[in-house]
Amino acid sequence: MTDEQWRSFVLTGTRTAKLATHRKDGRPHVTPVWFLLDEAPDGTVQVLFTTWHASLKARALLRSPRFALCVDDQEPPYGYVMLDCTARLTQDPDELRPWATRIGARYMGEARAERYGARNSVPGEYLVRATVHEVVAYGGIAD
Repeated sequence: MTDEQWRSFVLTGTRTAKLATHRKDGRPHVTPVWFLLDEAPDGTVQVLFTTWHASLKARALLRSPRFALCVDDQEPPYGYVMLDCTARLTQDPDELRPWATRIGARYMGEARAERYGARNSVPGEYLVRATVHEVVAYGGIAD
């Protein structure tokens, strides 16, 4: 897939991403996340999602900011995008609230976006802004 194709693929509908981190003892941990993409001023692609400070994924990312994210299409002809990323976590409400609201709009619809944004931008919630370093993307696998 081209850059434009994989970006379009991961932002289609309400596909969730599967976040892969590792636990303190080294065991893998995979969990779904709602996310969006953004482009940094330097042109790098970033993945954004929210997480509660006490969650395993937040603790794992604070300990080690490297992670992988996989988004797949579960309908024929199948495809997936895997992103290798490095996270930066912030609790800055000026960053957190707008992104939580935009993520809410994607997954819950515009009518519920503000409610989702308010719920997921309270003290204790993190915004994860992660730089994408590598992309592996395949579409039409079953063709």
